[in-house]
Amino acid sequence: MIKKILLAVTVTCCSVTMYAQDSFDALLAAGVDDAQRFTNDYLAPGTDALMYGINNGWYNTAKVKPLLGFEISVMANAGIINKDQESFVMNVNDYDNVAFTNGATSQSVGTVLGENNPSVFVDVTYDDPIFGDQTVTIELPNGLAAEGISFLPTAFIQGSIGLSFGTEFKARFTPKIKADDTEIGMYGFALQHDFTHWLPADKLLPVAISGLVAYTHLDGTYDFTETSGIEGENQRLENDTNTWLFQMIASTRLPIINFYGGLGYLSGKSSSDVLGTYIVTDGILQSEAIVDPYSVSSKVSGVRATLGTRLKLGFFRIHADYTFAEYDSASLGLSFGIR
Repeated sequence: MIKKILLAVTVTCCSVTMYAQDSFDALLAAGVDDAQRFTNDYLAPGTDALMYGINNGWYNTAKVKPLLGFEISVMANAGIINKDQESFVMNVNDYDNVAFTNGATSQSVGTVLGENNPSVFVDVTYDDPIFGDQTVTIELPNGLAAEGISFLPTAFIQGSIGLSFGTEFKARFTPKIKADDTEIGMYGFALQHDFTHWLPADKLLPVAISGLVAYTHLDGTYDFTETSGIEGENQRLENDTNTWLFQMIASTRLPIINFYGGLGYLSGKSSSDVLGTYIVTDGILQSEAIVDPYSVSSKVSGVRATLGTRLKLGFFRIHADYTFAEYDSASLGLSFGIR
């Protein structure tokens, strides 16, 4: 289960090998273009949901900390997976050497977030050096839904410290996590500025209003050399994800329970590179080595709105919020700090 979640978080297109090790081999035999096209459609909902999810939790109030005031938080997020994100329409007319075994021209198939129920099979045609065109039948891969997982999880540690002139600096990270052959890590930085800091008698106002700019980076690697059904070496997938968040925030100034909300804009890009050497073979004859076969990427941009509440208990604070966007997500955090 842990490996499956990490594979989804690193958005590894090589999860194909987890379900049918011959699938990736056959898709490469059909051609790099066909393998790349399927991989891009299969992964895109996962990378997009990931970029929205890792931008949760940057704030729990619009009021910034005074000079050298600090807060340390542990936060967990859950990206909500909707049904329409669990599948995509695959049209074999867009492929050179792939056809559905049931004769259909197009049909709905599972993404990295979904599943195929019933299973979906395709015929892949490849050129044999001796016998000419040959066909092999493969099963298309499933995703998180096949494991009963209906959300995309992320977690991190975040620290913040007050600077001068109504500004607060924030940093977050997830230490490098390893599970079998998978490794993932994340870090980010943000600046939040309290505009009400410049108003006369700002401490008497019932609300605070601030702006935030945040950058987040996530990278992951999945080495599948030992589990691949393809001859070769150093076979791996590397993912690189970068996002920017621009947010306006408003919150109440009550002593114990407060409410906050934000309206912002997110943009980001996630790239996944299939690297290493691959030698497609039928057991007797083999092709020339294919080195670093292909890359896929997806971009997101859109408006997001957040509503949340925070409970202060002495030095401790608990906050929870929900973000409405193309990919909804929820966040829960526990903080310790001194203002």
